[in-house]
Amino acid sequence: QVQPVEHGGGLVQAGGSLRLSCEVSGRTFREYAWGWFRQATGKEREFVAAVKWGADETTYADSVKGRFTISRDNAKSTVYLQMNNLRPEDTAVYYCDAVWGNDLNPYGYWGQGTQVTVSS
Repeated sequence: QVQPVEHGGGLVQAGGSLRLSCEVSGRTFREYAWGWFRQATGKEREFVAAVKWGADETTYADSVKGRFTISRDNAKSTVYLQMNNLRPEDTAVYYCDAVWGNDLNPYGYWGQGTQVTVSS
């Protein structure tokens, strides 16, 4: 069974940085591409970034390009999201999930998420 657990959220001022991590139980971590998603209050969950199996191919939402970096450590079954130059509009609960297909659709192995709050 695949179970992600997200960590690293918190309260930060605009312009600051946070590093999120997602530890995944189960032995199939390296078989999947992994993505980060976020959901702000009153809004739908949206795609943020994804990394494929070899960690050499990444995809980002336009809103985070140049500010966020996704990476993975297959030995630790962990995927990371380094977030720099944070903005108030980045405030949301962040989730990781395995993704599939060219559209990077989430499988639905959602964890509890981690809250990121950016103050202006």
